[in-house]
Amino acid sequence: MATETHAADAANGASAPGMPQLDFSNWGNQIFWLLVTLVVIYFVLSRIALPRIAAVLAERQGTITNDIAAAEDLKAKAVEAEEAYNKALADARAEAQRIIAEAKAEIQADLDAATAKADAEIAARTAEGEKKIAEIRAGAMQSVEEVARDTAAEIVAAMGGKADAKTVAAAVADRMKG
Repeated sequence: MATETHAADAANGASAPGMPQLDFSNWGNQIFWLLVTLVVIYFVLSRIALPRIAAVLAERQGTITNDIAAAEDLKAKAVEAEEAYNKALADARAEAQRIIAEAKAEIQADLDAATAKADAEIAARTAEGEKKIAEIRAGAMQSVEEVARDTAAEIVAAMGGKADAKTVAAAVADRMKG
């Protein structure tokens, strides 16, 4: 068939152009179909493709906006949690310091009580020891007085004198007083 068309063109005396698109006799039809095709493409794009693309872009933008809002909420919650943690930590430290202070005060009170008890025991033993020392001193003084009376009586007797016990006792007592 193509050979028939070329043969018919050759018979009419027309030279065969190289490309049919460049043949001016076909341009009216080509422009008509070009416009029809462009209108169809426009309607397909404007009614089907572009709304879908717009919906996808809107959905994507909504998702991004929601994610940013959720991230900000989570950040705010994290800041609140950190503040709560810091407050709890400060409260725990204060409580620990209070417990330490109470324990120190309790230990100091126990220590003061033990010291007072030990001081009382030491004072009692000291008083008891001083009492015993006083008894020993009194007993020693009495023994010294007896020895002094006996010695004085013996010295007076050895010197050839006679002294009665009352005179010797008075002389010894007078001498012991100072």
